[in-house]
Amino acid sequence: MNILIIGGSGHVSGAVARAALTGKHRVWAVTRGKKPLAKGVKSLIADRHDSVALETVVTGQAMVWDMVVDCICYNLTDIRQDIELFRRRAKQFVLVSTDFVYNPARRKFPQSEETEHWEGLLDYGREKHLCEAELMSGAMGEVAWTIVRPCHIYGPTSELGCLPLHLRNPGLIEKIQSGEPLKLVGGGYFLQQPILADDLAATIISFAGNRNAYRQTFNTAGPDILESRRYYEIIAGVLGAKLTIEEVPVSAYLAKHPEHAPFMCHRIYDLKRLRDSGLSVPSTSIAEGLRRHTEGLLFKN
Repeated sequence: MNILIIGGSGHVSGAVARAALTGKHRVWAVTRGKKPLAKGVKSLIADRHDSVALETVVTGQAMVWDMVVDCICYNLTDIRQDIELFRRRAKQFVLVSTDFVYNPARRKFPQSEETEHWEGLLDYGREKHLCEAELMSGAMGEVAWTIVRPCHIYGPTSELGCLPLHLRNPGLIEKIQSGEPLKLVGGGYFLQQPILADDLAATIISFAGNRNAYRQTFNTAGPDILESRRYYEIIAGVLGAKLTIEEVPVSAYLAKHPEHAPFMCHRIYDLKRLRDSGLSVPSTSIAEGLRRHTEGLLFKN
């Protein structure tokens, strides 16, 4: 199939490009040209915020893509740009959304894709929800859309860290190796279900041409549910270091940083819809995934 990725060199988009190539698809990627693409990806250079430049490179291909995947759609301007460009140039469209569309105070355990609680979302989740709603409105016409809602995405093309104070912290490995205590909000008791970027990418590519994915929204999360502190303990184990945790009270932290409320809740998900659709279900264990992530960063440094 012919697959176009908006993005293509980032943490998630790069993984999607690699998964598409592994699946023997023909792959194009729209980027600003600042980072290298995987070998075999055709580069289309444009800043998506420059609507004229983006339209020029897209229309210049004279293509109707089998699937377009937008990994960097963050607001209504972005999704409306997608709709205008691809409602006649794509057969299928995938929006990479986020689990932050679920109100942190009104979650279920596990959380299914269905909710009525869209009020009170903070900026990132609110903007993503608006993007989803615009896509579901029918504005894409005959294009088959799919929405994917990943939780915390990890892997060696990003920094480690899954909680505020140590969220994608480039100094995390050095801090653990030095024996310095990690300050974790709530002591890291919040439950999470992190997903390896390569697993997420495999799920997205499994949507291609699959009618079970058409006009559907899917939670995507890894196979393991764990306390956030366990995430850091696994990293310490890979490093052969002893982990010391210093608890930061949740209420005091949230009083100063209400914007971090989406992190200060249990983030666990019902994946039944994904499984029942016969699509690729994330399967890499958190122990194996964090080993790859940690060792990848050590090798890079």
